[in-house]
Amino acid sequence: MGEISRREFIKRGIAAGVAGGVALSGIKTAEAATGEPIGTLIDLTKCDGCKGQKVPACVTACRDENKDKFPEPIENIGDYWPQKKHEDWSDKRHLTNRLTPYNWTFVQNVKVQHNGKEVEVSIPRRCMHCDNPPCANLCPFSAQEKKPEGPVVIDPNICFGGAKCRSVCPWGIPARQAGVGLYLKVAPKFAGGGVMYKCDLCYDRISQGKLPACVEACPKGAIQFGPKKKMLKQAKEKAKAINGYIYGEKENGGTSTFYVSPVPFEKIHKHLMAQKAKQKNPKAPGFPGMPVGVGNFLDTPNGVAAGMLIAPVAGAFAAGYAAVKTMKGEKK
Repeated sequence: MGEISRREFIKRGIAAGVAGGVALSGIKTAEAATGEPIGTLIDLTKCDGCKGQKVPACVTACRDENKDKFPEPIENIGDYWPQKKHEDWSDKRHLTNRLTPYNWTFVQNVKVQHNGKEVEVSIPRRCMHCDNPPCANLCPFSAQEKKPEGPVVIDPNICFGGAKCRSVCPWGIPARQAGVGLYLKVAPKFAGGGVMYKCDLCYDRISQGKLPACVEACPKGAIQFGPKKKMLKQAKEKAKAINGYIYGEKENGGTSTFYVSPVPFEKIHKHLMAQKAKQKNPKAPGFPGMPVGVGNFLDTPNGVAAGMLIAPVAGAFAAGYAAVKTMKGEKK
């Protein structure tokens, strides 16, 4: 963005948006435009949380793969105007037991009573990569995108860190880091508050025909990756074979991530919420539950209205950002 002023950015954004933003004035579809979308199957009968290891293999692999994308905030981070607070995880980079801007996947562990037995379950958690993601459709800056292959990806160069994506996510997945991002150059005292971070399903890797880092690293083969239809078919076959349960097929209108469990997810969710309640700060983000059958905000009247109101703004800002990059000779 160079030395472009806030006024000039908004001016160019509105001008470009009049011409280019109209095409974005409706809620974006989440169906893959071309090709067959991919998905993942997480088999909870195989995952044991890498017992004996300090950090699960999938978590270590994810951190190693994405470390160059982790935020490096400025010193003396300002608060979110007009609030007297901001989210800064830069001194907690070591945390691997929750989702943070520096930790995009982690493993939750619960013990559930089922059919007269105590069953221990380990659950790898990260973005579900929804079919119709409200996070992407309702981002006022069009910073999130549902890729044709299936992953939902955040562009850190456009994100203002307003956290609308987190508020409409049933799991509250995106994590915010203050002191980084476009808002520092455009509206450091009034807009956003940083950049949102989450799993992008190793989009760079899968674009090259490689496996996501977590899939490749899992020693138990608990995380499978492939065509979405195939993953769902395998999930249903496994659930039938063990008289088990599936999560992710219908939640939030459908996702690209399918869990298979030997115990009901209602019980898993109950135990996760009990664990969260015991946290030092129970309201802090980064420790998601697994609400069964949770709906999609975009399917509600308020969601439809919000999408129609926000999309033109997203179009204007996205077009303005593209215009500025073009004028500077940068690649789109």
